[in-house]
Amino acid sequence: MQYRRARRKFDDEVENHERWLISYADFITLLFAFFVVMYAISSVNIGKYKVFSDALGDAFGGAGAAQPINTQVPNLPIPNPGLRRRTELLRKEKEHMTKLAQDLLSTLAPLVKEGKVRVTQNSRGVSVEINASVLFDPGEARLTSESTEALSAVAVLLKDDSHEVQVEGHTDNQPIRNVLFPSNWELSAVRASSVVRLFIGAGVAPERLTAVGKSSNVPVASNEQPEGRARNRRVAVTILSGLPDKVTELPSPQLPPPQ
Repeated sequence: MQYRRARRKFDDEVENHERWLISYADFITLLFAFFVVMYAISSVNIGKYKVFSDALGDAFGGAGAAQPINTQVPNLPIPNPGLRRRTELLRKEKEHMTKLAQDLLSTLAPLVKEGKVRVTQNSRGVSVEINASVLFDPGEARLTSESTEALSAVAVLLKDDSHEVQVEGHTDNQPIRNVLFPSNWELSAVRASSVVRLFIGAGVAPERLTAVGKSSNVPVASNEQPEGRARNRRVAVTILSGLPDKVTELPSPQLPPPQ
């Protein structure tokens, strides 16, 4: 007797393992919509918020269902006009100083190429560093005839400018002692004064000028070698920035009451 295998009446249903993707996609879509709504609300536009609130109310069965908790616009900080003006002045000042540095660099280009003049710019201003060999004989503070041409070219650029100018004299660490200069302090100060006098003679306003003697206290190279000492013997002409840092006066200390 042969038995035939009973035929299944219904085919087994194939289980779908990816049905969760539909729910996940719906969740992501709702989450995206939620963040879009939160971003729109964060701009705090009362008119748009009212329209959005009414639309939500109509959609969910009741006008005005979504009432704003607080429709008062917070007081936003008002830009400081003084700060904005100071920022603009700083920008213009920087542009002016950069142009001045470029003009000085172009005017003194031959000496710059020879390594006898350096032009630098920082937050303090524009500085022209001139090697003393261009300006003075060794141990002297009287300007040579050759130095007059270079300094006069600088004076032409400074004459019609309004910035203050500080002239610093620097020496190496080799001591000097004679009738005119008991030490490098006197030598550096008189050298700076000689440059200031030439600027005044060329038309630069005296009230804009300051002469400072630094002696050997601010070297830019090592004094161990002759080359370094030669570089340290210099005069630095600094055109000071017209917008210095804000000065804050400290309050007077509280004195103890009299006994």
